[in-house]
Amino acid sequence: MQNLFISFLRTVVPYGVALVLTATGWLGIPVDSEAAASAVALGLGAAYYAVFRGLEALAERMAWRPLQLAAGLLLGWARPPQYEKPAVLPLRFQLDMDAMQKDLAAMRRVLGVDEDRR
Repeated sequence: MQNLFISFLRTVVPYGVALVLTATGWLGIPVDSEAAASAVALGLGAAYYAVFRGLEALAERMAWRPLQLAAGLLLGWARPPQYEKPAVLPLRFQLDMDAMQKDLAAMRRVLGVDEDRR
């Protein structure tokens, strides 16, 4: 359940920041209509997320922990959610011709199909 909260938070925070930046006019982008403001906020939110998620991934590759934490905090949570990998089990089939013939014969008996009409 915690991973769901973290992923939600890391998605909502960039768009909240974008709405604040758009509404206050802090970036100096003139917005005349509500539709334009929504489009600008959506674009800013996506750009914000992309920049800080990219910085976080780059810092992880470079093993630069302070930048990774700072980028994560600016996304709403210091670390990305850790999802568990599903268990993978090998599945093996063995085709046994004799067993298959017995199953087919039993099915023919149930259906009432004669062996001679095949």
